[in-house]
Amino acid sequence: MELPPTIADAARQIAAKQISPVELTRICLDRIARIDVHVHSFLLVTEERALADARAAEARIMRDGPKGPLDGIPIGYKDIYNTAGIRTTGNSRLLADSVPVSDATAVARLAEAGTVMLGKLANSEFAMGAGFDLPWPPPKNPWNLDRATGGSSSGTGAAVAAGLILGGAGTETAGSICAPSALCGITGIKPTYGRVSRAGVLPLAFSLDHAGPMAWTAEDCAILLQAMAGHDSSDPASGNEPVPDFRAGLDLGVRGLRVGVVRHFFETDNSASVATRRGIDDALAWLTSAGATVREVTLSPLGVYSACTFVIMLAEAFAVHEPWLRTERASYGEFCRDRASLGGLIRAVDYVQAQRRRRELCEEARSAMADLDLLINASVAGEASRWLDAAKWSFIARPSHATLACLTGYPAMSVCTGPGEGGLPVAMQLIAKPFAEPLLFRAAHAYQRAHGWHTQRPAIAR
Repeated sequence: MELPPTIADAARQIAAKQISPVELTRICLDRIARIDVHVHSFLLVTEERALADARAAEARIMRDGPKGPLDGIPIGYKDIYNTAGIRTTGNSRLLADSVPVSDATAVARLAEAGTVMLGKLANSEFAMGAGFDLPWPPPKNPWNLDRATGGSSSGTGAAVAAGLILGGAGTETAGSICAPSALCGITGIKPTYGRVSRAGVLPLAFSLDHAGPMAWTAEDCAILLQAMAGHDSSDPASGNEPVPDFRAGLDLGVRGLRVGVVRHFFETDNSASVATRRGIDDALAWLTSAGATVREVTLSPLGVYSACTFVIMLAEAFAVHEPWLRTERASYGEFCRDRASLGGLIRAVDYVQAQRRRRELCEEARSAMADLDLLINASVAGEASRWLDAAKWSFIARPSHATLACLTGYPAMSVCTGPGEGGLPVAMQLIAKPFAEPLLFRAAHAYQRAHGWHTQRPAIAR
């Protein structure tokens, strides 16, 4: 079965007329038909729309040449991105028949770039964590169908890893791009808070929600983010920073970069697996040999960042869901219902104090990175577990490695560092200063070229 190329490779092939957008789209649709009956990454396959998009791209390219590297590229959307005339459910019974009249800003921008919409991808209900207790089957990890993908951008991670889409749009509030990217062995970036508009994206927590891309490589994520990024007056949190060329510095390497490693996060605060720690140590050794400087950084315990994040997230999620929780409680899945309801027990003083502590932690991170370009942490603690092991309150039992970047709004990228003891992917997390995404792409691209883990695909995808 033919395996789709990366976005960058596909763009080159389309520009050289070695493959057409229609051919590429049919490859993906054929793979979805054959593979997704096992993976369950899609909630809705928009075959007619995909072929119409592909034919339009092909005609445009034959007439004028490609408008950019995304022209004719098949992608998918987490099902909390509004898509005009196409069902957007949040993977919930509550919105089972919801059909938006307009696209989310990010969807409109990716469409303008020429992408082909293959469909809507599964996520945990309303993006509330990593649990699945709905009437529909949860996405399965393409590396091992008995294992979970993580959440909440679960279907996006699974579909990219299985080679069903070339890239996709996810969201992150407290690890929902980072975790599935890590557990599915792909690359995902949570951009700076405000870099990508959330207008038209179903909210979870207003002050923590981010939108961003997931794909096989850092270069592919840079291509997607190029189209998604930019100020949008429809999103009150949208940043007005200029959008740089995210691929301009990809080939600069890591020489001269100043890197800090928050070792206590993954060694003691939430102890990572042997393979995860080994992957990070090998990456740090490579960084040093390639000309970067590395030193250890000590911050507040990871549990402090995590607790602060989840108090804010749960309180804001309850504010979003309170009307439905009062009138449509039985329509929720248990996992989402109970997590969202917990936010109703958080007092106003708790929320205010968490926001106050957040400011202190943001200042701590700013000070720690004053003379650094990047921080390195684990993405998650280890390999993918079974969905049944995704306990409802696991975020309380063990702090999340993603919460420093989510709480501060700093950009962060998950990069695969190889297989773990069980043969499933493990990953590291790269964190940069606000709006310094080009440094993330530069470092991740150099690492991927040197190591090649991103070229390995799960057996089901080959």
